[in-house]
Amino acid sequence: MNLFVQLAVATGMVLATILVHLAGLAGLLLVIRRQGRRTGVRRRWHDVIGIVGAATALFVVHGIEIWAYALLYSGTGALADFGTALYFSTSTYTTIGYGDVLLGESWRIVGAIEGANGVILLGWSTAFFVAMVARITIVEREFTDRPATPRPAADPYKPQ
Repeated sequence: MNLFVQLAVATGMVLATILVHLAGLAGLLLVIRRQGRRTGVRRRWHDVIGIVGAATALFVVHGIEIWAYALLYSGTGALADFGTALYFSTSTYTTIGYGDVLLGESWRIVGAIEGANGVILLGWSTAFFVAMVARITIVEREFTDRPATPRPAADPYKPQ
């Protein structure tokens, strides 16, 4: 596969994974916004469940993206079998890159771009997750730091 084809395939994969990521984060945001309407003790439990759920959902979204690359590598014969392709894709996407499994020369650009794609999408998820946790913290402060409601002043003309 020549350089132009490698770049075209890599660009297609980057666009596909960005769309998957965007859809995943948009869905997660909808769930978080619905949850944000609760108050009191129930809200705290929902916050805990929300954080665990969000982390799990982000892991699933990244898993889908990693599997998409693995399917590309195994489906085109770039790597011998799906297990090897999944291992390679996971280590490349997360930029661990052990180097014990290598793509052939005709796929190296795609593998390198997968690493860059993974860094960007992992960073995007990290920013999203930090913003979500910070928002929960701000809401918690609103409930705990709110001054007590002042009582109305006694009416000096009203007998007590």
